[in-house]
Amino acid sequence: MMDQAHELRKRMKVEDNTDEAHTIGIFSGKGGVGKSNFALNFSIGLAKQGKKVLIFDLDIGMGNIDILLGLYPKQSLATMLQSNLDISDIIEKGPSNLSYISGGTALSDFFHLSEEQLDYFTEQLSVVSEAYDYIIFDLGAGMSEEHLMFLAMTDECFVVSTTEPTSITDAYAAMKHLLAEQPKANISLLVNRVANKDEADLVFNRLHTVVEKFLGYQLNLLGSLPDDSAMTEAVKNQTPFYIHNSRSKLSKTMGKMVLDYLVKRNDEPAESSGGFVSKFKSIFNRKVD
Repeated sequence: MMDQAHELRKRMKVEDNTDEAHTIGIFSGKGGVGKSNFALNFSIGLAKQGKKVLIFDLDIGMGNIDILLGLYPKQSLATMLQSNLDISDIIEKGPSNLSYISGGTALSDFFHLSEEQLDYFTEQLSVVSEAYDYIIFDLGAGMSEEHLMFLAMTDECFVVSTTEPTSITDAYAAMKHLLAEQPKANISLLVNRVANKDEADLVFNRLHTVVEKFLGYQLNLLGSLPDDSAMTEAVKNQTPFYIHNSRSKLSKTMGKMVLDYLVKRNDEPAESSGGFVSKFKSIFNRKVD
């Protein structure tokens, strides 16, 4: 196993004693809010700032990162485990040197790994975690047991909502489930498809108030993205909007959001959250037991 890990580190050009990637789980209370589009373009924004980024499409059955990228992956996490492949064999390359992995099958399959499969996957994950600065997990809508466990492993979470009342209500419900399991989760809100900043502030203030009142939690604001035809045009062309039309209001807003995020992360003191890989193994070992 150690020899395999050493060879994989050589293939992926990972140096010894490299820090683990910062991990972000992206979720929403309901579908159709633009979560995957945001996850993809935020990842590209990070990549354009010189960060090494890997995005996992774990919106199983409904995943569309590949469609948004115009990619048709031949391998996935599922085939990696079935065929004992190196994780480097299933990584697809996208624009701006972005890396992408497809989940492939039901997310619940990962919670029924044999001990041997768990050890193998953990070793693979350990190497890939050292090869990137950021690993983004695009999870499906809603809050299943599997979603809760993946979010428990990440350093922070982004919840995506639009201005629609149903989307806001469902975002609150998803956060309620998450905080019941992970009271110290680091959650930030992205308000999508807003008409203006006032509308975004209204949604954030509404959610912030109810989350603080009923859940005793201080919700953070990541930012907001405007309702822009550039999004529709990019989807039709199977090209991320940040690349398809870099001069659009949508792309400029995303660019500023990414820069603000990186500045904030740089200003904040580094806190150890236990490491993604160690948390992954701990949680999955409990499931195996």
